[in-house]
Amino acid sequence: MVSMVSRRPFAPVWWARSGLAQTLVGSWRVHRPRPALRLERWETLDGDFVRLHLGDGREGAPTVLVLHGLEGSVDSAYVRELAWRTRAAGWNFAALEFRSCGGELNRLLRSYHSGETGDLDFVVAELSRRIAGAPLFAVGYSLGANVLLKWLGERGDAVPGCVRAAAAVSAPYDLEICAEQCDLRYGGAIARSFLRTLIPKALAKAAQFPGALDADAVRRCRTFRSFDDLVTAPLHGFADACEYWRTQSCAQFLPAVRRPSLLISAADDPLVPARVWPRAQVQASPWLHEEFSPRGGHAAFVAGGWPLRARRWAEGRVLEWFAQQLEGGAGAPPPG
Repeated sequence: MVSMVSRRPFAPVWWARSGLAQTLVGSWRVHRPRPALRLERWETLDGDFVRLHLGDGREGAPTVLVLHGLEGSVDSAYVRELAWRTRAAGWNFAALEFRSCGGELNRLLRSYHSGETGDLDFVVAELSRRIAGAPLFAVGYSLGANVLLKWLGERGDAVPGCVRAAAAVSAPYDLEICAEQCDLRYGGAIARSFLRTLIPKALAKAAQFPGALDADAVRRCRTFRSFDDLVTAPLHGFADACEYWRTQSCAQFLPAVRRPSLLISAADDPLVPARVWPRAQVQASPWLHEEFSPRGGHAAFVAGGWPLRARRWAEGRVLEWFAQQLEGGAGAPPPG
């Protein structure tokens, strides 16, 4: 097991204690405006592109790379919070927007999904070249956490040496169970909220590549199962939604992870039930450190007092973890 590190335990704000309340408040209320970042479009090897939002810190300082969740972007509340905190610490910042996210449709028929790690591999390689040996840390949220943990397991000992540690917040360790949860809980409202943007993007792809999708069927989608059967699976080479979910879930890749990785999840997460937590993998691995909390919602973890004084806890905890992983334990936790 990774040795225990000091922590500031999460305690939810008194006025948003349930998982649903935490999730909603964390998404809509507790955020800061985006700091000034530099947008770069990086051409990928297959003729497409990804978008990176970069913030410069001190020369030689660590870089924090963040991967957003499903239909997220640089404007997601947790990305903004990390950008501010790394800036305050003098660290470098990079936010990867997956293909088709951030308001710009990508060129190719394929887009992004929970297990697509090729673009992350490409971005890490390019960042490694740019930072010339300085430390690189990576953090993923929700879908981005699944991508990150799967990539770490796929690469194992071959992860670039500059990658010192990782963190995964609200990872959906079993995509099938989590999709079912979103399709059924609250009358399917969780899935439908994501489909409000996923369906128009799929229809744009259908117009961009005539005959690739059944547009009428896509318009009728009301669940992740139907959307992944009709869109995600065929566009990315899977037989159906079940094959996609079962082959791309990150839990099966955790035994091969070879970088210190902090796993943060909440038992009241409305999207990711606690029964998918990888307790056995954590117990068996010297690289995995869990901080599973009774409360916190999905990618939220809103702490503090009154509404105007509320703050996001997970981002500070992640950066504290990264600071502790620097060689020799050097480097104070970034200021909040």
